[in-house]
Amino acid sequence: MSEGAGRRKGSARARAAPSLPLRPAEVIRDPLWDNIRLDRAALRALDTPAVQRLRYVRQVGHSFLVYPGATHTRFEHALGAYHLTRRAIAALDEVGELPVTLEEDCVAVRMAALLHDIGHYPFSHALEEAGFPSHERLGVRKLAEGELGECLVNIGGKDFPATLGALIAGNSSSPLQGLISGTIDLDKVDYLSRDARMCGVPYGTVDVDRLLSSLTLVEVDHGRSEVGIQEKGISALESLLFAKYQMYRNVYWHHAVRSATCMFKRAVREAVRRGSVSPEGIADSTDDGLMELLIRDNNPLARAIRARRLHKRTLDLSASEAPGDIQPWVASDPDLLERVEDTIAEQVGLTPGSLLIDFPARSAMLGVNLPLRTRSGSIERLTDAGRAGHLGLPRVADELYQSARRLRIFVAAPADRALDGVLDVLTWPAREVERRLNEQLVLV
Repeated sequence: MSEGAGRRKGSARARAAPSLPLRPAEVIRDPLWDNIRLDRAALRALDTPAVQRLRYVRQVGHSFLVYPGATHTRFEHALGAYHLTRRAIAALDEVGELPVTLEEDCVAVRMAALLHDIGHYPFSHALEEAGFPSHERLGVRKLAEGELGECLVNIGGKDFPATLGALIAGNSSSPLQGLISGTIDLDKVDYLSRDARMCGVPYGTVDVDRLLSSLTLVEVDHGRSEVGIQEKGISALESLLFAKYQMYRNVYWHHAVRSATCMFKRAVREAVRRGSVSPEGIADSTDDGLMELLIRDNNPLARAIRARRLHKRTLDLSASEAPGDIQPWVASDPDLLERVEDTIAEQVGLTPGSLLIDFPARSAMLGVNLPLRTRSGSIERLTDAGRAGHLGLPRVADELYQSARRLRIFVAAPADRALDGVLDVLTWPAREVERRLNEQLVLV
C-alpha cells in the first residue's frame, strides 16, 4: 500500500460542520499544556455534576504521601486528554487523512477523551484491585444517567452516550478508536507527562510533539482503518513506553504508595462489610468524602493513613527474585488474599489488618499493537516482538516488567515469628489454600 493511499485530500473541517460549532468557546490555563481550548460541546458537559466530581478525585491516589505535589486531579487530566485529542485530530486533518465521513467520529472522540474517567473511584485504581467493578464499566453507565446523560443526548442525539461508551470501553468500530484506547492513546500521554510534572520527577518524559506529528490513519483490512504511526515516530513511541516503565517503578508502585493503597483497600472493604457505605455510594464519592466517612466509622486503618502511619515493609522482592510460581489469586482474588493475610497475621501474633500482602499486576504495561507506515509506504504491524533494528523496547518488556513489579509484605508491627513460610503459601493453588483455610490448618 502506498503512503498516500489511505489519505484524503482537503480538510474535513472545511467540508462539514458538526451539529454544534467547533469554534473554541473558552480557554483554560493548564500548568502542563498552557492553553486548553474547549469547544461548546465540551463546555456543556464540563459543567455537569458528574464531571465536576473529578475535581475532587486525585489522579495518582496516595502518591501525595510520598510526592507532596501529586495532588492534581482527574479533572485536570480529563482536560489534558481532551486537549491532546484535539491536537491529534488536527494533525491528522492537516495532512488530509480525515475524510468527511469521520467528522461525527471526531466530535465523539474528543468528548470520549474528556469523559473517559467519569466512572473513576476515589484514590486511583485501588478499589478495582479490591474487587470493585472497573471504572470503565461504571463510566459507561454514568454517560447515560442524570444531567450528563441529558447533556450528551442534546449534543449528539439519543445514541451519543452509547457511542462514547463504546470508545471508552475500547470496542468501537471507529477508525479513531486508538486515540482513546490503545498503544498510543492520548490518556496515557497526558497522565505520564502530568504525573511526572506534578510529582517533580524526571521519569515521565515523552516526546509529545513528535508522537502527535507521526500519527497516521492506516487501512489495515478490507477498508477498515485504524490509528497507526509513521516510521519517523518510533523513537517517540519508545519514549512513551519507557516513561510508563519508569513511572510504575518509581511512583505508582513506590513502597509507601503501595502500603497506603493496601491499607485503604482493606479499610474500604471493611466499611462495606459493616454496611457503613455501599459500593454505589463509593462510586459517587470523592477522595476526602470517602476518607471522612471511613474515619467517622472509627476505621483504624483510615486513621493511620490520615496520620501517615503506614505499615512497614518486612519483605520486598522484585518479581524476578520472588518464586516464579506465585499463583494468580494473589493479585486477582482479594477475598481469598484477605483471608490468607488475616490467618497468617493471627498465627504470627498480629491482629487482622496488620499484615498485608502486595503483588500488583499490570502484565500489558509495555504492550505494543499498532500499524506502522514505513518510509517506503508499506504497512507493518508493531507488536510485543518489536521491530528488528528499530523498536527494541518491547522485546525486553517482560524483563522491565519483572524489574518494576515487586512482592511486598507490609506489617503494622513486628511479628512474633518469622514470615519466611509466606512465600510458600503464595505458590499454592487457590483450591489448596481454601482447603487449608476451611480446615483451619497452620499456614506458616
